[in-house]
Amino acid sequence: MAERLTDDEIQAALAKVPEWRLEEKTIWRRYRFPSFMEAVGFVNRVAEVAERRNHHPFISLDYKVVTLRLTSWHAGGLTQADFDEAAEFDALYGSAGQA
Repeated sequence: MAERLTDDEIQAALAKVPEWRLEEKTIWRRYRFPSFMEAVGFVNRVAEVAERRNHHPFISLDYKVVTLRLTSWHAGGLTQADFDEAAEFDALYGSAGQA
Protein backbone atom coordinates (compact mmCIF):
# COMPACT_ATOMS: atom_id res chain seq x y z
CA MET A 1 0.00 0.00 0.00
CA ALA A 2 1.27 3.47 -0.89
CA GLU A 3 2.18 5.83 1.92
CA ARG A 4 0.23 9.03 2.46
CA LEU A 5 2.31 12.11 1.66
CA THR A 6 3.22 14.72 4.26
CA ASP A 7 2.12 18.33 3.80
CA ASP A 8 5.62 19.28 2.59
CA GLU A 9 5.66 16.38 0.11
CA ILE A 10 2.24 17.42 -1.18
CA GLN A 11 3.42 20.98 -1.77
CA ALA A 12 6.50 19.74 -3.63
CA ALA A 13 4.38 17.40 -5.77
CA LEU A 14 1.87 20.17 -6.53
CA ALA A 15 4.69 22.30 -7.93
CA LYS A 16 5.16 19.64 -10.62
CA VAL A 17 1.47 19.75 -11.68
CA PRO A 18 0.76 23.50 -11.37
CA GLU A 19 -2.75 23.41 -12.86
CA TRP A 20 -3.99 21.08 -10.12
CA ARG A 21 -5.55 22.46 -6.94
CA LEU A 22 -5.51 21.04 -3.44
CA GLU A 23 -8.82 20.70 -1.62
CA GLU A 24 -8.93 18.83 1.66
CA LYS A 25 -7.51 15.35 0.94
CA THR A 26 -7.85 15.58 -2.85
CA ILE A 27 -6.33 17.29 -5.86
CA TRP A 28 -8.49 18.41 -8.77
CA ARG A 29 -8.29 20.06 -12.18
CA ARG A 30 -10.66 21.24 -14.91
CA TYR A 31 -9.89 20.63 -18.57
CA ARG A 32 -11.70 22.63 -21.28
CA PHE A 33 -12.33 21.40 -24.83
CA PRO A 34 -13.61 22.94 -28.06
CA SER A 35 -16.43 20.39 -28.34
CA PHE A 36 -18.41 17.87 -26.35
CA MET A 37 -17.03 15.00 -28.46
CA GLU A 38 -13.43 15.99 -27.69
CA ALA A 39 -14.28 16.12 -23.98
CA VAL A 40 -15.81 12.64 -24.15
CA GLY A 41 -12.76 11.35 -26.04
CA PHE A 42 -10.52 12.70 -23.27
CA VAL A 43 -12.64 10.95 -20.62
CA ASN A 44 -12.22 7.69 -22.52
CA ARG A 45 -8.42 8.12 -22.57
CA VAL A 46 -8.48 8.97 -18.85
CA ALA A 47 -10.41 5.73 -18.24
CA GLU A 48 -7.74 3.72 -20.06
CA VAL A 49 -4.97 5.22 -17.92
CA ALA A 50 -6.97 4.69 -14.72
CA GLU A 51 -7.64 1.05 -15.55
CA ARG A 52 -3.99 0.41 -16.38
CA ARG A 53 -2.90 2.01 -13.11
CA ASN A 54 -5.81 0.60 -11.08
CA HIS A 55 -6.22 4.08 -9.66
CA HIS A 56 -9.51 5.72 -10.60
CA PRO A 57 -10.37 9.43 -10.42
CA PHE A 58 -13.71 11.02 -9.79
CA ILE A 59 -14.81 12.31 -13.20
CA SER A 60 -17.31 15.04 -13.96
CA LEU A 61 -18.27 15.92 -17.54
CA ASP A 62 -20.25 19.09 -18.12
CA TYR A 63 -20.63 19.68 -21.86
CA LYS A 64 -17.09 20.78 -22.85
CA VAL A 65 -15.50 20.75 -19.38
CA VAL A 66 -14.02 17.69 -17.67
CA THR A 67 -13.16 17.85 -13.98
CA LEU A 68 -10.93 15.19 -12.46
CA ARG A 69 -10.43 14.67 -8.73
CA LEU A 70 -7.82 12.33 -7.26
CA THR A 71 -7.15 10.88 -3.83
CA SER A 72 -5.98 7.58 -2.36
CA TRP A 73 -8.76 6.49 -0.04
CA HIS A 74 -6.85 3.41 1.13
CA ALA A 75 -4.09 5.72 2.44
CA GLY A 76 -6.44 8.30 3.94
CA GLY A 77 -5.19 11.11 1.71
CA LEU A 78 -2.83 11.86 -1.14
CA THR A 79 -0.06 9.55 -2.29
CA GLN A 80 2.54 9.81 -5.02
CA ALA A 81 0.22 7.73 -7.23
CA ASP A 82 -2.25 10.65 -7.31
CA PHE A 83 0.39 13.07 -8.56
CA ASP A 84 1.85 10.59 -11.05
CA GLU A 85 -1.60 10.07 -12.51
CA ALA A 86 -2.29 13.82 -12.56
CA ALA A 87 0.88 14.32 -14.62
CA GLU A 88 -0.18 11.57 -17.01
CA PHE A 89 -3.62 13.17 -17.46
CA ASP A 90 -1.95 16.51 -18.17
CA ALA A 91 0.21 14.81 -20.81
CA LEU A 92 -2.93 13.32 -22.40
CA TYR A 93 -4.50 16.75 -22.51
CA GLY A 94 -1.36 18.23 -24.06
CA SER A 95 -1.13 15.48 -26.65
CA ALA A 96 -4.70 16.29 -27.69
CA GLY A 97 -3.45 19.76 -28.66
CA GLN A 98 -5.21 21.43 -25.74
CA ALA A 99 -2.34 22.56 -23.49
